[in-house]
Amino acid sequence: MFTLLTRSLILRLALAVALALAAVTAIAWWYAQRPLKLAQPVIDFTVQRGFTMRQAATSIAAAGIDVSPRMLYWLARTTGKGDKILAGSYEVHQGVTPWLLILKMSSGDVSQGEARLQEGWTFRQVRVALESNPDLLHDTVGLSETDLLQAIGASELHLEGLFFPDTYLFDKQSSTIAVLKRAYVRMQRQLAEAWESREAQLPLTSPYEALILASIIEKETGRPEDRGLVASVFINRLRAGMKLQTDPTVAYGYGETLEGRLRKWHLETDHPYNTYTRTGLPPTPIAMPGREALNAAVRPTQTDFLYFVSRGDGSSEFSRNLDEHNKAVSRYQRGPGS
Repeated sequence: MFTLLTRSLILRLALAVALALAAVTAIAWWYAQRPLKLAQPVIDFTVQRGFTMRQAATSIAAAGIDVSPRMLYWLARTTGKGDKILAGSYEVHQGVTPWLLILKMSSGDVSQGEARLQEGWTFRQVRVALESNPDLLHDTVGLSETDLLQAIGASELHLEGLFFPDTYLFDKQSSTIAVLKRAYVRMQRQLAEAWESREAQLPLTSPYEALILASIIEKETGRPEDRGLVASVFINRLRAGMKLQTDPTVAYGYGETLEGRLRKWHLETDHPYNTYTRTGLPPTPIAMPGREALNAAVRPTQTDFLYFVSRGDGSSEFSRNLDEHNKAVSRYQRGPGS
């Protein structure tokens, strides 16, 4: 009889426990599916690298999501996802539930930022844009050019022109160095493809020289359809041993010290980037060239042009000799009757 009573108590206890667990599970699931109140329609929160689930839950509540950090922690633990959360920035909207929060963090469904690197930008402009981007970790601040070259794995000696201009998407709170490395690898790939398809007998000895020329073409062209023609002028001049005589290289050599327009004395003052006083290419690129400029540098239009001048509308007038060029300059830059 004692055994029967004991068994009955055990069964009743087991049933009570089962019912209690079912009730707890039901309550937990109700909580997990309950939409949370947000302080704003859209909220971003960040799970830092190394955060525990407790720390992540606290960060979520601090961001303005009306959730109990303790309840969120235990929900993640009991569903086996407490140790599977991934670092990153997350974006949530009205209607988000505790369970969706946990699923986001455990699947790495991070929100993305973007950075636009523009054709023709110098590295100084690239650095300002990236280091002011609110969605990036600014781990390049204070690093020297040598430090940055090492960080992105570059073998070159200068940063200028090494990054491919494009819009880069990234997980929010990504490393600035990581974005730079992606842009560097993209440029290496694009440059290698262009160099592989180059025309024979070009007066260029390396992909880096093609990059330098492409950067000049990028800065000299206002219209895409003129790139091949501009490239032909520089290629023809290099073949003939003539000075390139291109204003953008001179301006680049003066950097931030240049105020206003180039003057005659600027063109006559020698420095490594003055293509009016020195033959050949400057020592480095002067900006970031895009794909079209890279292709124009290695596959220029076949012409016998040696000069060009801006018409003032973004296009250029091309000439075969100095007499034609001087007439074009008078027509488009000095005005009628000058």
